[in-house]
Amino acid sequence: MAVDARQTSGTADDAAPDPEGRRGRRRGARRERDAESRGKTWWRRHGRLEDEIEQLRKPDGNALIPWLLMALGPVIDVLRGDVPLAWLAGAGLVAFCALYVLTVRSSFSPRYGTGPVPLRLLGGLGATALALAIGYGGNFLLLFVLVSLCVGSVASSRRTLGILLVPTSAAAGIVSGLRHEGFWSTISLAYGSFLSGLVVSVIITLFQAVDQLKSTRQELARSAVAQERLRFSRDLHDLLGHTLSVVVVKSEAARRLAPRDLDAALAQVADIESVGRQALTEIREAVTGYREGSLSTELDRARSALTASDIEVVVQESGPPLPPQTEALLGWVVREGVTNVVRHSRASKATIELRTETGRTHLTITDNGAGPAEQDACPTVRTGTGLRGLTERLAAAGGSLDSGPAPAGGFRVTAVLPVEEEPGRF
Repeated sequence: MAVDARQTSGTADDAAPDPEGRRGRRRGARRERDAESRGKTWWRRHGRLEDEIEQLRKPDGNALIPWLLMALGPVIDVLRGDVPLAWLAGAGLVAFCALYVLTVRSSFSPRYGTGPVPLRLLGGLGATALALAIGYGGNFLLLFVLVSLCVGSVASSRRTLGILLVPTSAAAGIVSGLRHEGFWSTISLAYGSFLSGLVVSVIITLFQAVDQLKSTRQELARSAVAQERLRFSRDLHDLLGHTLSVVVVKSEAARRLAPRDLDAALAQVADIESVGRQALTEIREAVTGYREGSLSTELDRARSALTASDIEVVVQESGPPLPPQTEALLGWVVREGVTNVVRHSRASKATIELRTETGRTHLTITDNGAGPAEQDACPTVRTGTGLRGLTERLAAAGGSLDSGPAPAGGFRVTAVLPVEEEPGRF
């Protein structure tokens, strides 16, 4: 049975895939979706309120210029010749429009906005509107509304707004009454003049408040960054200062022990490795901001560091367990205080005393070293950046840190922190 080659060829062509056609159809559908998304009205768009607030811009003088269309009624009266001395009315309207534009522009100008220029232009604008309204009445009374708009843009305070806006509205009502425009027309004109100036002033004030809020938020963000940098620098100082001091002390001990006791020297080297690994972990935790110090761990490290420095250490603890936050702060005090003893005191004995009573915990670190006598030669030897940082930390938690000479000689660091009583504890 013969088969028509043309039919076979046509069927094969129809069944063959057409990747270019599919890609074209996909691109067309995508363009249609994008056009539909762009064509959505503003109330259907799903934007964040914060983004919309960020895009708000303070209005400028151009925002009030379209309101000059309210002068279209007097212009038509002049062009039709419905007013006497049309040329004089036309000249007055031209002067009014020019003064209106200059007043609005100068009130929003960074150069002239805070000076006397806008007020002087506003005075000329009000005098021109008053003369035209008294002379011609009718549609010329609407010029008072434009004057009120300028009052709202020029007034820099509520007092100035009241001083300028009340006379403007009163003048509009009085002139309308003298022109026999009717009671309700007079009331409407006076109220409309007052309200238009008030609304413009409120809108400008709101935009200024939004600008101030933006500036405040940016300042708070910068302050938060500065505080985080300060926290990070204090953490690094406390971590690295203590760790490097321990490493130096144990390295010296290993060097002294190596010629006569290799096993003891290797133990010191193992301690150095352990301290280095722990310091690396703590630095990573400090970078992420989640470091929670343990007071017992810091006390164990203090014993090890002081013992390796040939300093006799006595630790005295009394009182109930402390909250984690208090332990973390006291752990920093132990770390910094012991570091100072190891590095600067040349002491042979150190005492660490921890006691809690009457809702407050006291931590005292005392040594029998050289004391503060050498501070005259080097004032920063015993009270450096670490103690200042600890003072700021404890003050933020409602505590205090004192450092100075001990009564029996040597140096003493005392930290005091408030402790909240746990519920159910008597």
